[in-house]
Amino acid sequence: MAPSVLKAPVSKAPVRARTKGALAVVAAAAMVLSGCSSTNTGDEEGSLLERLQDQGSVTVGFAGEAPYSFEENGELTGATVALHREIFGNLGIDTVEGVNADFGALIPGLQANRFDVVSAGMSILPERCEQAAFSEPEFNYTTALMVAEGNPMNLTDMQSVLDSGAKLSTMTGAIESDYASELGIDSTQVATPQDGMDAVTSGRADVFALTAISLNWMANNNPDAPVEVTESFVAEIDGVPQIGAGGTVFRTDDQELLDAYNEELAKITSDEEKYLEIVGEFGFTAEELPDPSLTTADLCAGE
Repeated sequence: MAPSVLKAPVSKAPVRARTKGALAVVAAAAMVLSGCSSTNTGDEEGSLLERLQDQGSVTVGFAGEAPYSFEENGELTGATVALHREIFGNLGIDTVEGVNADFGALIPGLQANRFDVVSAGMSILPERCEQAAFSEPEFNYTTALMVAEGNPMNLTDMQSVLDSGAKLSTMTGAIESDYASELGIDSTQVATPQDGMDAVTSGRADVFALTAISLNWMANNNPDAPVEVTESFVAEIDGVPQIGAGGTVFRTDDQELLDAYNEELAKITSDEEKYLEIVGEFGFTAEELPDPSLTTADLCAGE
């Protein structure tokens, strides 16, 4: 069964119908039979940008990682979603709909046309750039560790996890899984952040590694959970700091949409006040504002 589709209640204008008459009936039937949520089937006329503008909506893939993109009270929300509402709205695409998927299934789902873009604050990495196209950076990020209350193993960073022999949990497809692999740490992979916290509270893992802002959001919103979050840090591999950033993910064929998105994104990331007005309510600060000298081209090149 295909994942449910969530609609963000942010429409600024009535959504225009995509098709009329018999063609609409045929198209709707095809969507039901295929279980496909995306409108980009590869045989339609016009660019994806034009089609999204015509239909007035965009479908984003998300992985339920707060505070980037997640469901709350049945509604799609999060810092990345807030950026998308602003940017796509400025492009004449007034409605943002979401399809929930495991983090590791987001790029495959994008390639399979299940959604139009990926909304997950996904780290921009060379191996991912070989599979898809990324926007310019939207968030700087650091890593943190979720541990049992009191931090009994005195864990501070990935190297301390390696040295202590702690049982590590990471999220499938997340950068922290790559850090563990590069450092030779055996990790148990989980599908969602909630699964990672559950692994720590149940004792199946000593530590769960994820972006600092995600772990702090979870801890703050689960005050009764017997966990705490370490200070954030920049992971090091072979002595090299792993400076990173996340962005929205596009198919490589959708260059016109990517270019239009980046043009609007630049208006936001170049204005700290505007940036914080959009993402500040989700716990993001000026510390997460992307460094203008750090570009997607650099990150894709591994620089």
